[in-house]
Amino acid sequence: MPTPATTDLCDAHPEIQVCDPVFRVFGGTPAFSGPITTLKVFEDNTLVKQAVEGPGDGRVLVVDGGGSPRCGLVGGNLAVAAATNGWAGLVVYGYVRDVDELAEQPVGIRALGSFPRRSERGLHSGQAGRPVVFAGVEFREGAWLCADGDGIVVLPAAPAEV
Repeated sequence: MPTPATTDLCDAHPEIQVCDPVFRVFGGTPAFSGPITTLKVFEDNTLVKQAVEGPGDGRVLVVDGGGSPRCGLVGGNLAVAAATNGWAGLVVYGYVRDVDELAEQPVGIRALGSFPRRSERGLHSGQAGRPVVFAGVEFREGAWLCADGDGIVVLPAAPAEV
């Protein structure tokens, strides 16, 4: 299914969750959508690496990095892995690095900004599959996310039609 416009989704679904406009666009795919998979991490991208190295099956990886500006949780190597393994996109409540490399990959990426320092693996533990809340939205496993130039929206399930 092609990615529907977030504006059309908002018009058709008044109950839709809309993210606060805090994200910048990275990655080579400006619009993307798919079912959500969640991670909660802090300054350690071990779980992010594990996730994108596995099959994406058109899903969107939503990473709650606590908004920390001290390191990039996704860089060029992880963007290559995400694109290669079929992830539709990543939404990172945190920062990314290697922005020129991210732009070359056919995967959608949204993050708060960029920062050149890498994360420190093994520094903190994380959790997968739990609901995460940031930017005014609750993200749950299996809910459906759509991102385009107008913003990011979340529905409980993929819309039948727009």
